[in-house]
Amino acid sequence: MVAIIDYDAGNIKSIEKAVSSLGFDSCITKERREIMAADHVILPGVGAFGDAMDKLNQTGLSDTIREIAGSGIPFLGICLGQQLLFEDSEESPGVPGLGLLRGKVKRLPGDLLKEKGLKVPNMGWNSLDIRGGRLFEDAANGSFVYFVHSYYVHAEDREVVKATIDYGVEVDASVEKDNIFACQFHPEKSSRIGLKILRNFLDYRAA
Repeated sequence: MVAIIDYDAGNIKSIEKAVSSLGFDSCITKERREIMAADHVILPGVGAFGDAMDKLNQTGLSDTIREIAGSGIPFLGICLGQQLLFEDSEESPGVPGLGLLRGKVKRLPGDLLKEKGLKVPNMGWNSLDIRGGRLFEDAANGSFVYFVHSYYVHAEDREVVKATIDYGVEVDASVEKDNIFACQFHPEKSSRIGLKILRNFLDYRAA
């Protein structure tokens, strides 16, 4: 069973549909018992960093996510779900993130990007510079995946970064550490390659 964490933030139904299309059962849940009993856990996210952390803290899901991270159960953060794993965000100064990974969430630099003919938010298909990682097994370097974001992760520990994109600045598009996986892009909206990446996660079993 795949637990998709429900904290009123975003693209849950599209993730549920993608998981189902790959032949896996899932449940959308806020319940600690169901999350801890799952084979895999997904943290989706569309919205603001501060609002999302407020909801996670108020519902006790922050503690549940930290338990999952320490349990060995495979965990995947998507979009805002990746950003929340880090220490803090320029979007919501003074609001601590989950702190499971070291690093900051920064705003895409609008003035710099404008000079390069790029816009904020980054909305569309971008080519991945893949650096390894279990999510990208049998995925071709340069694969295009779908992004919608105005903020991006810069991981302090560069060893955890498994894919980046060049969007005027280097954006950490995917990170991985032990049983924690995350991606800034939306695999559920990234056509065949996105489903391949999602399947790699769902096929992964902790040792």
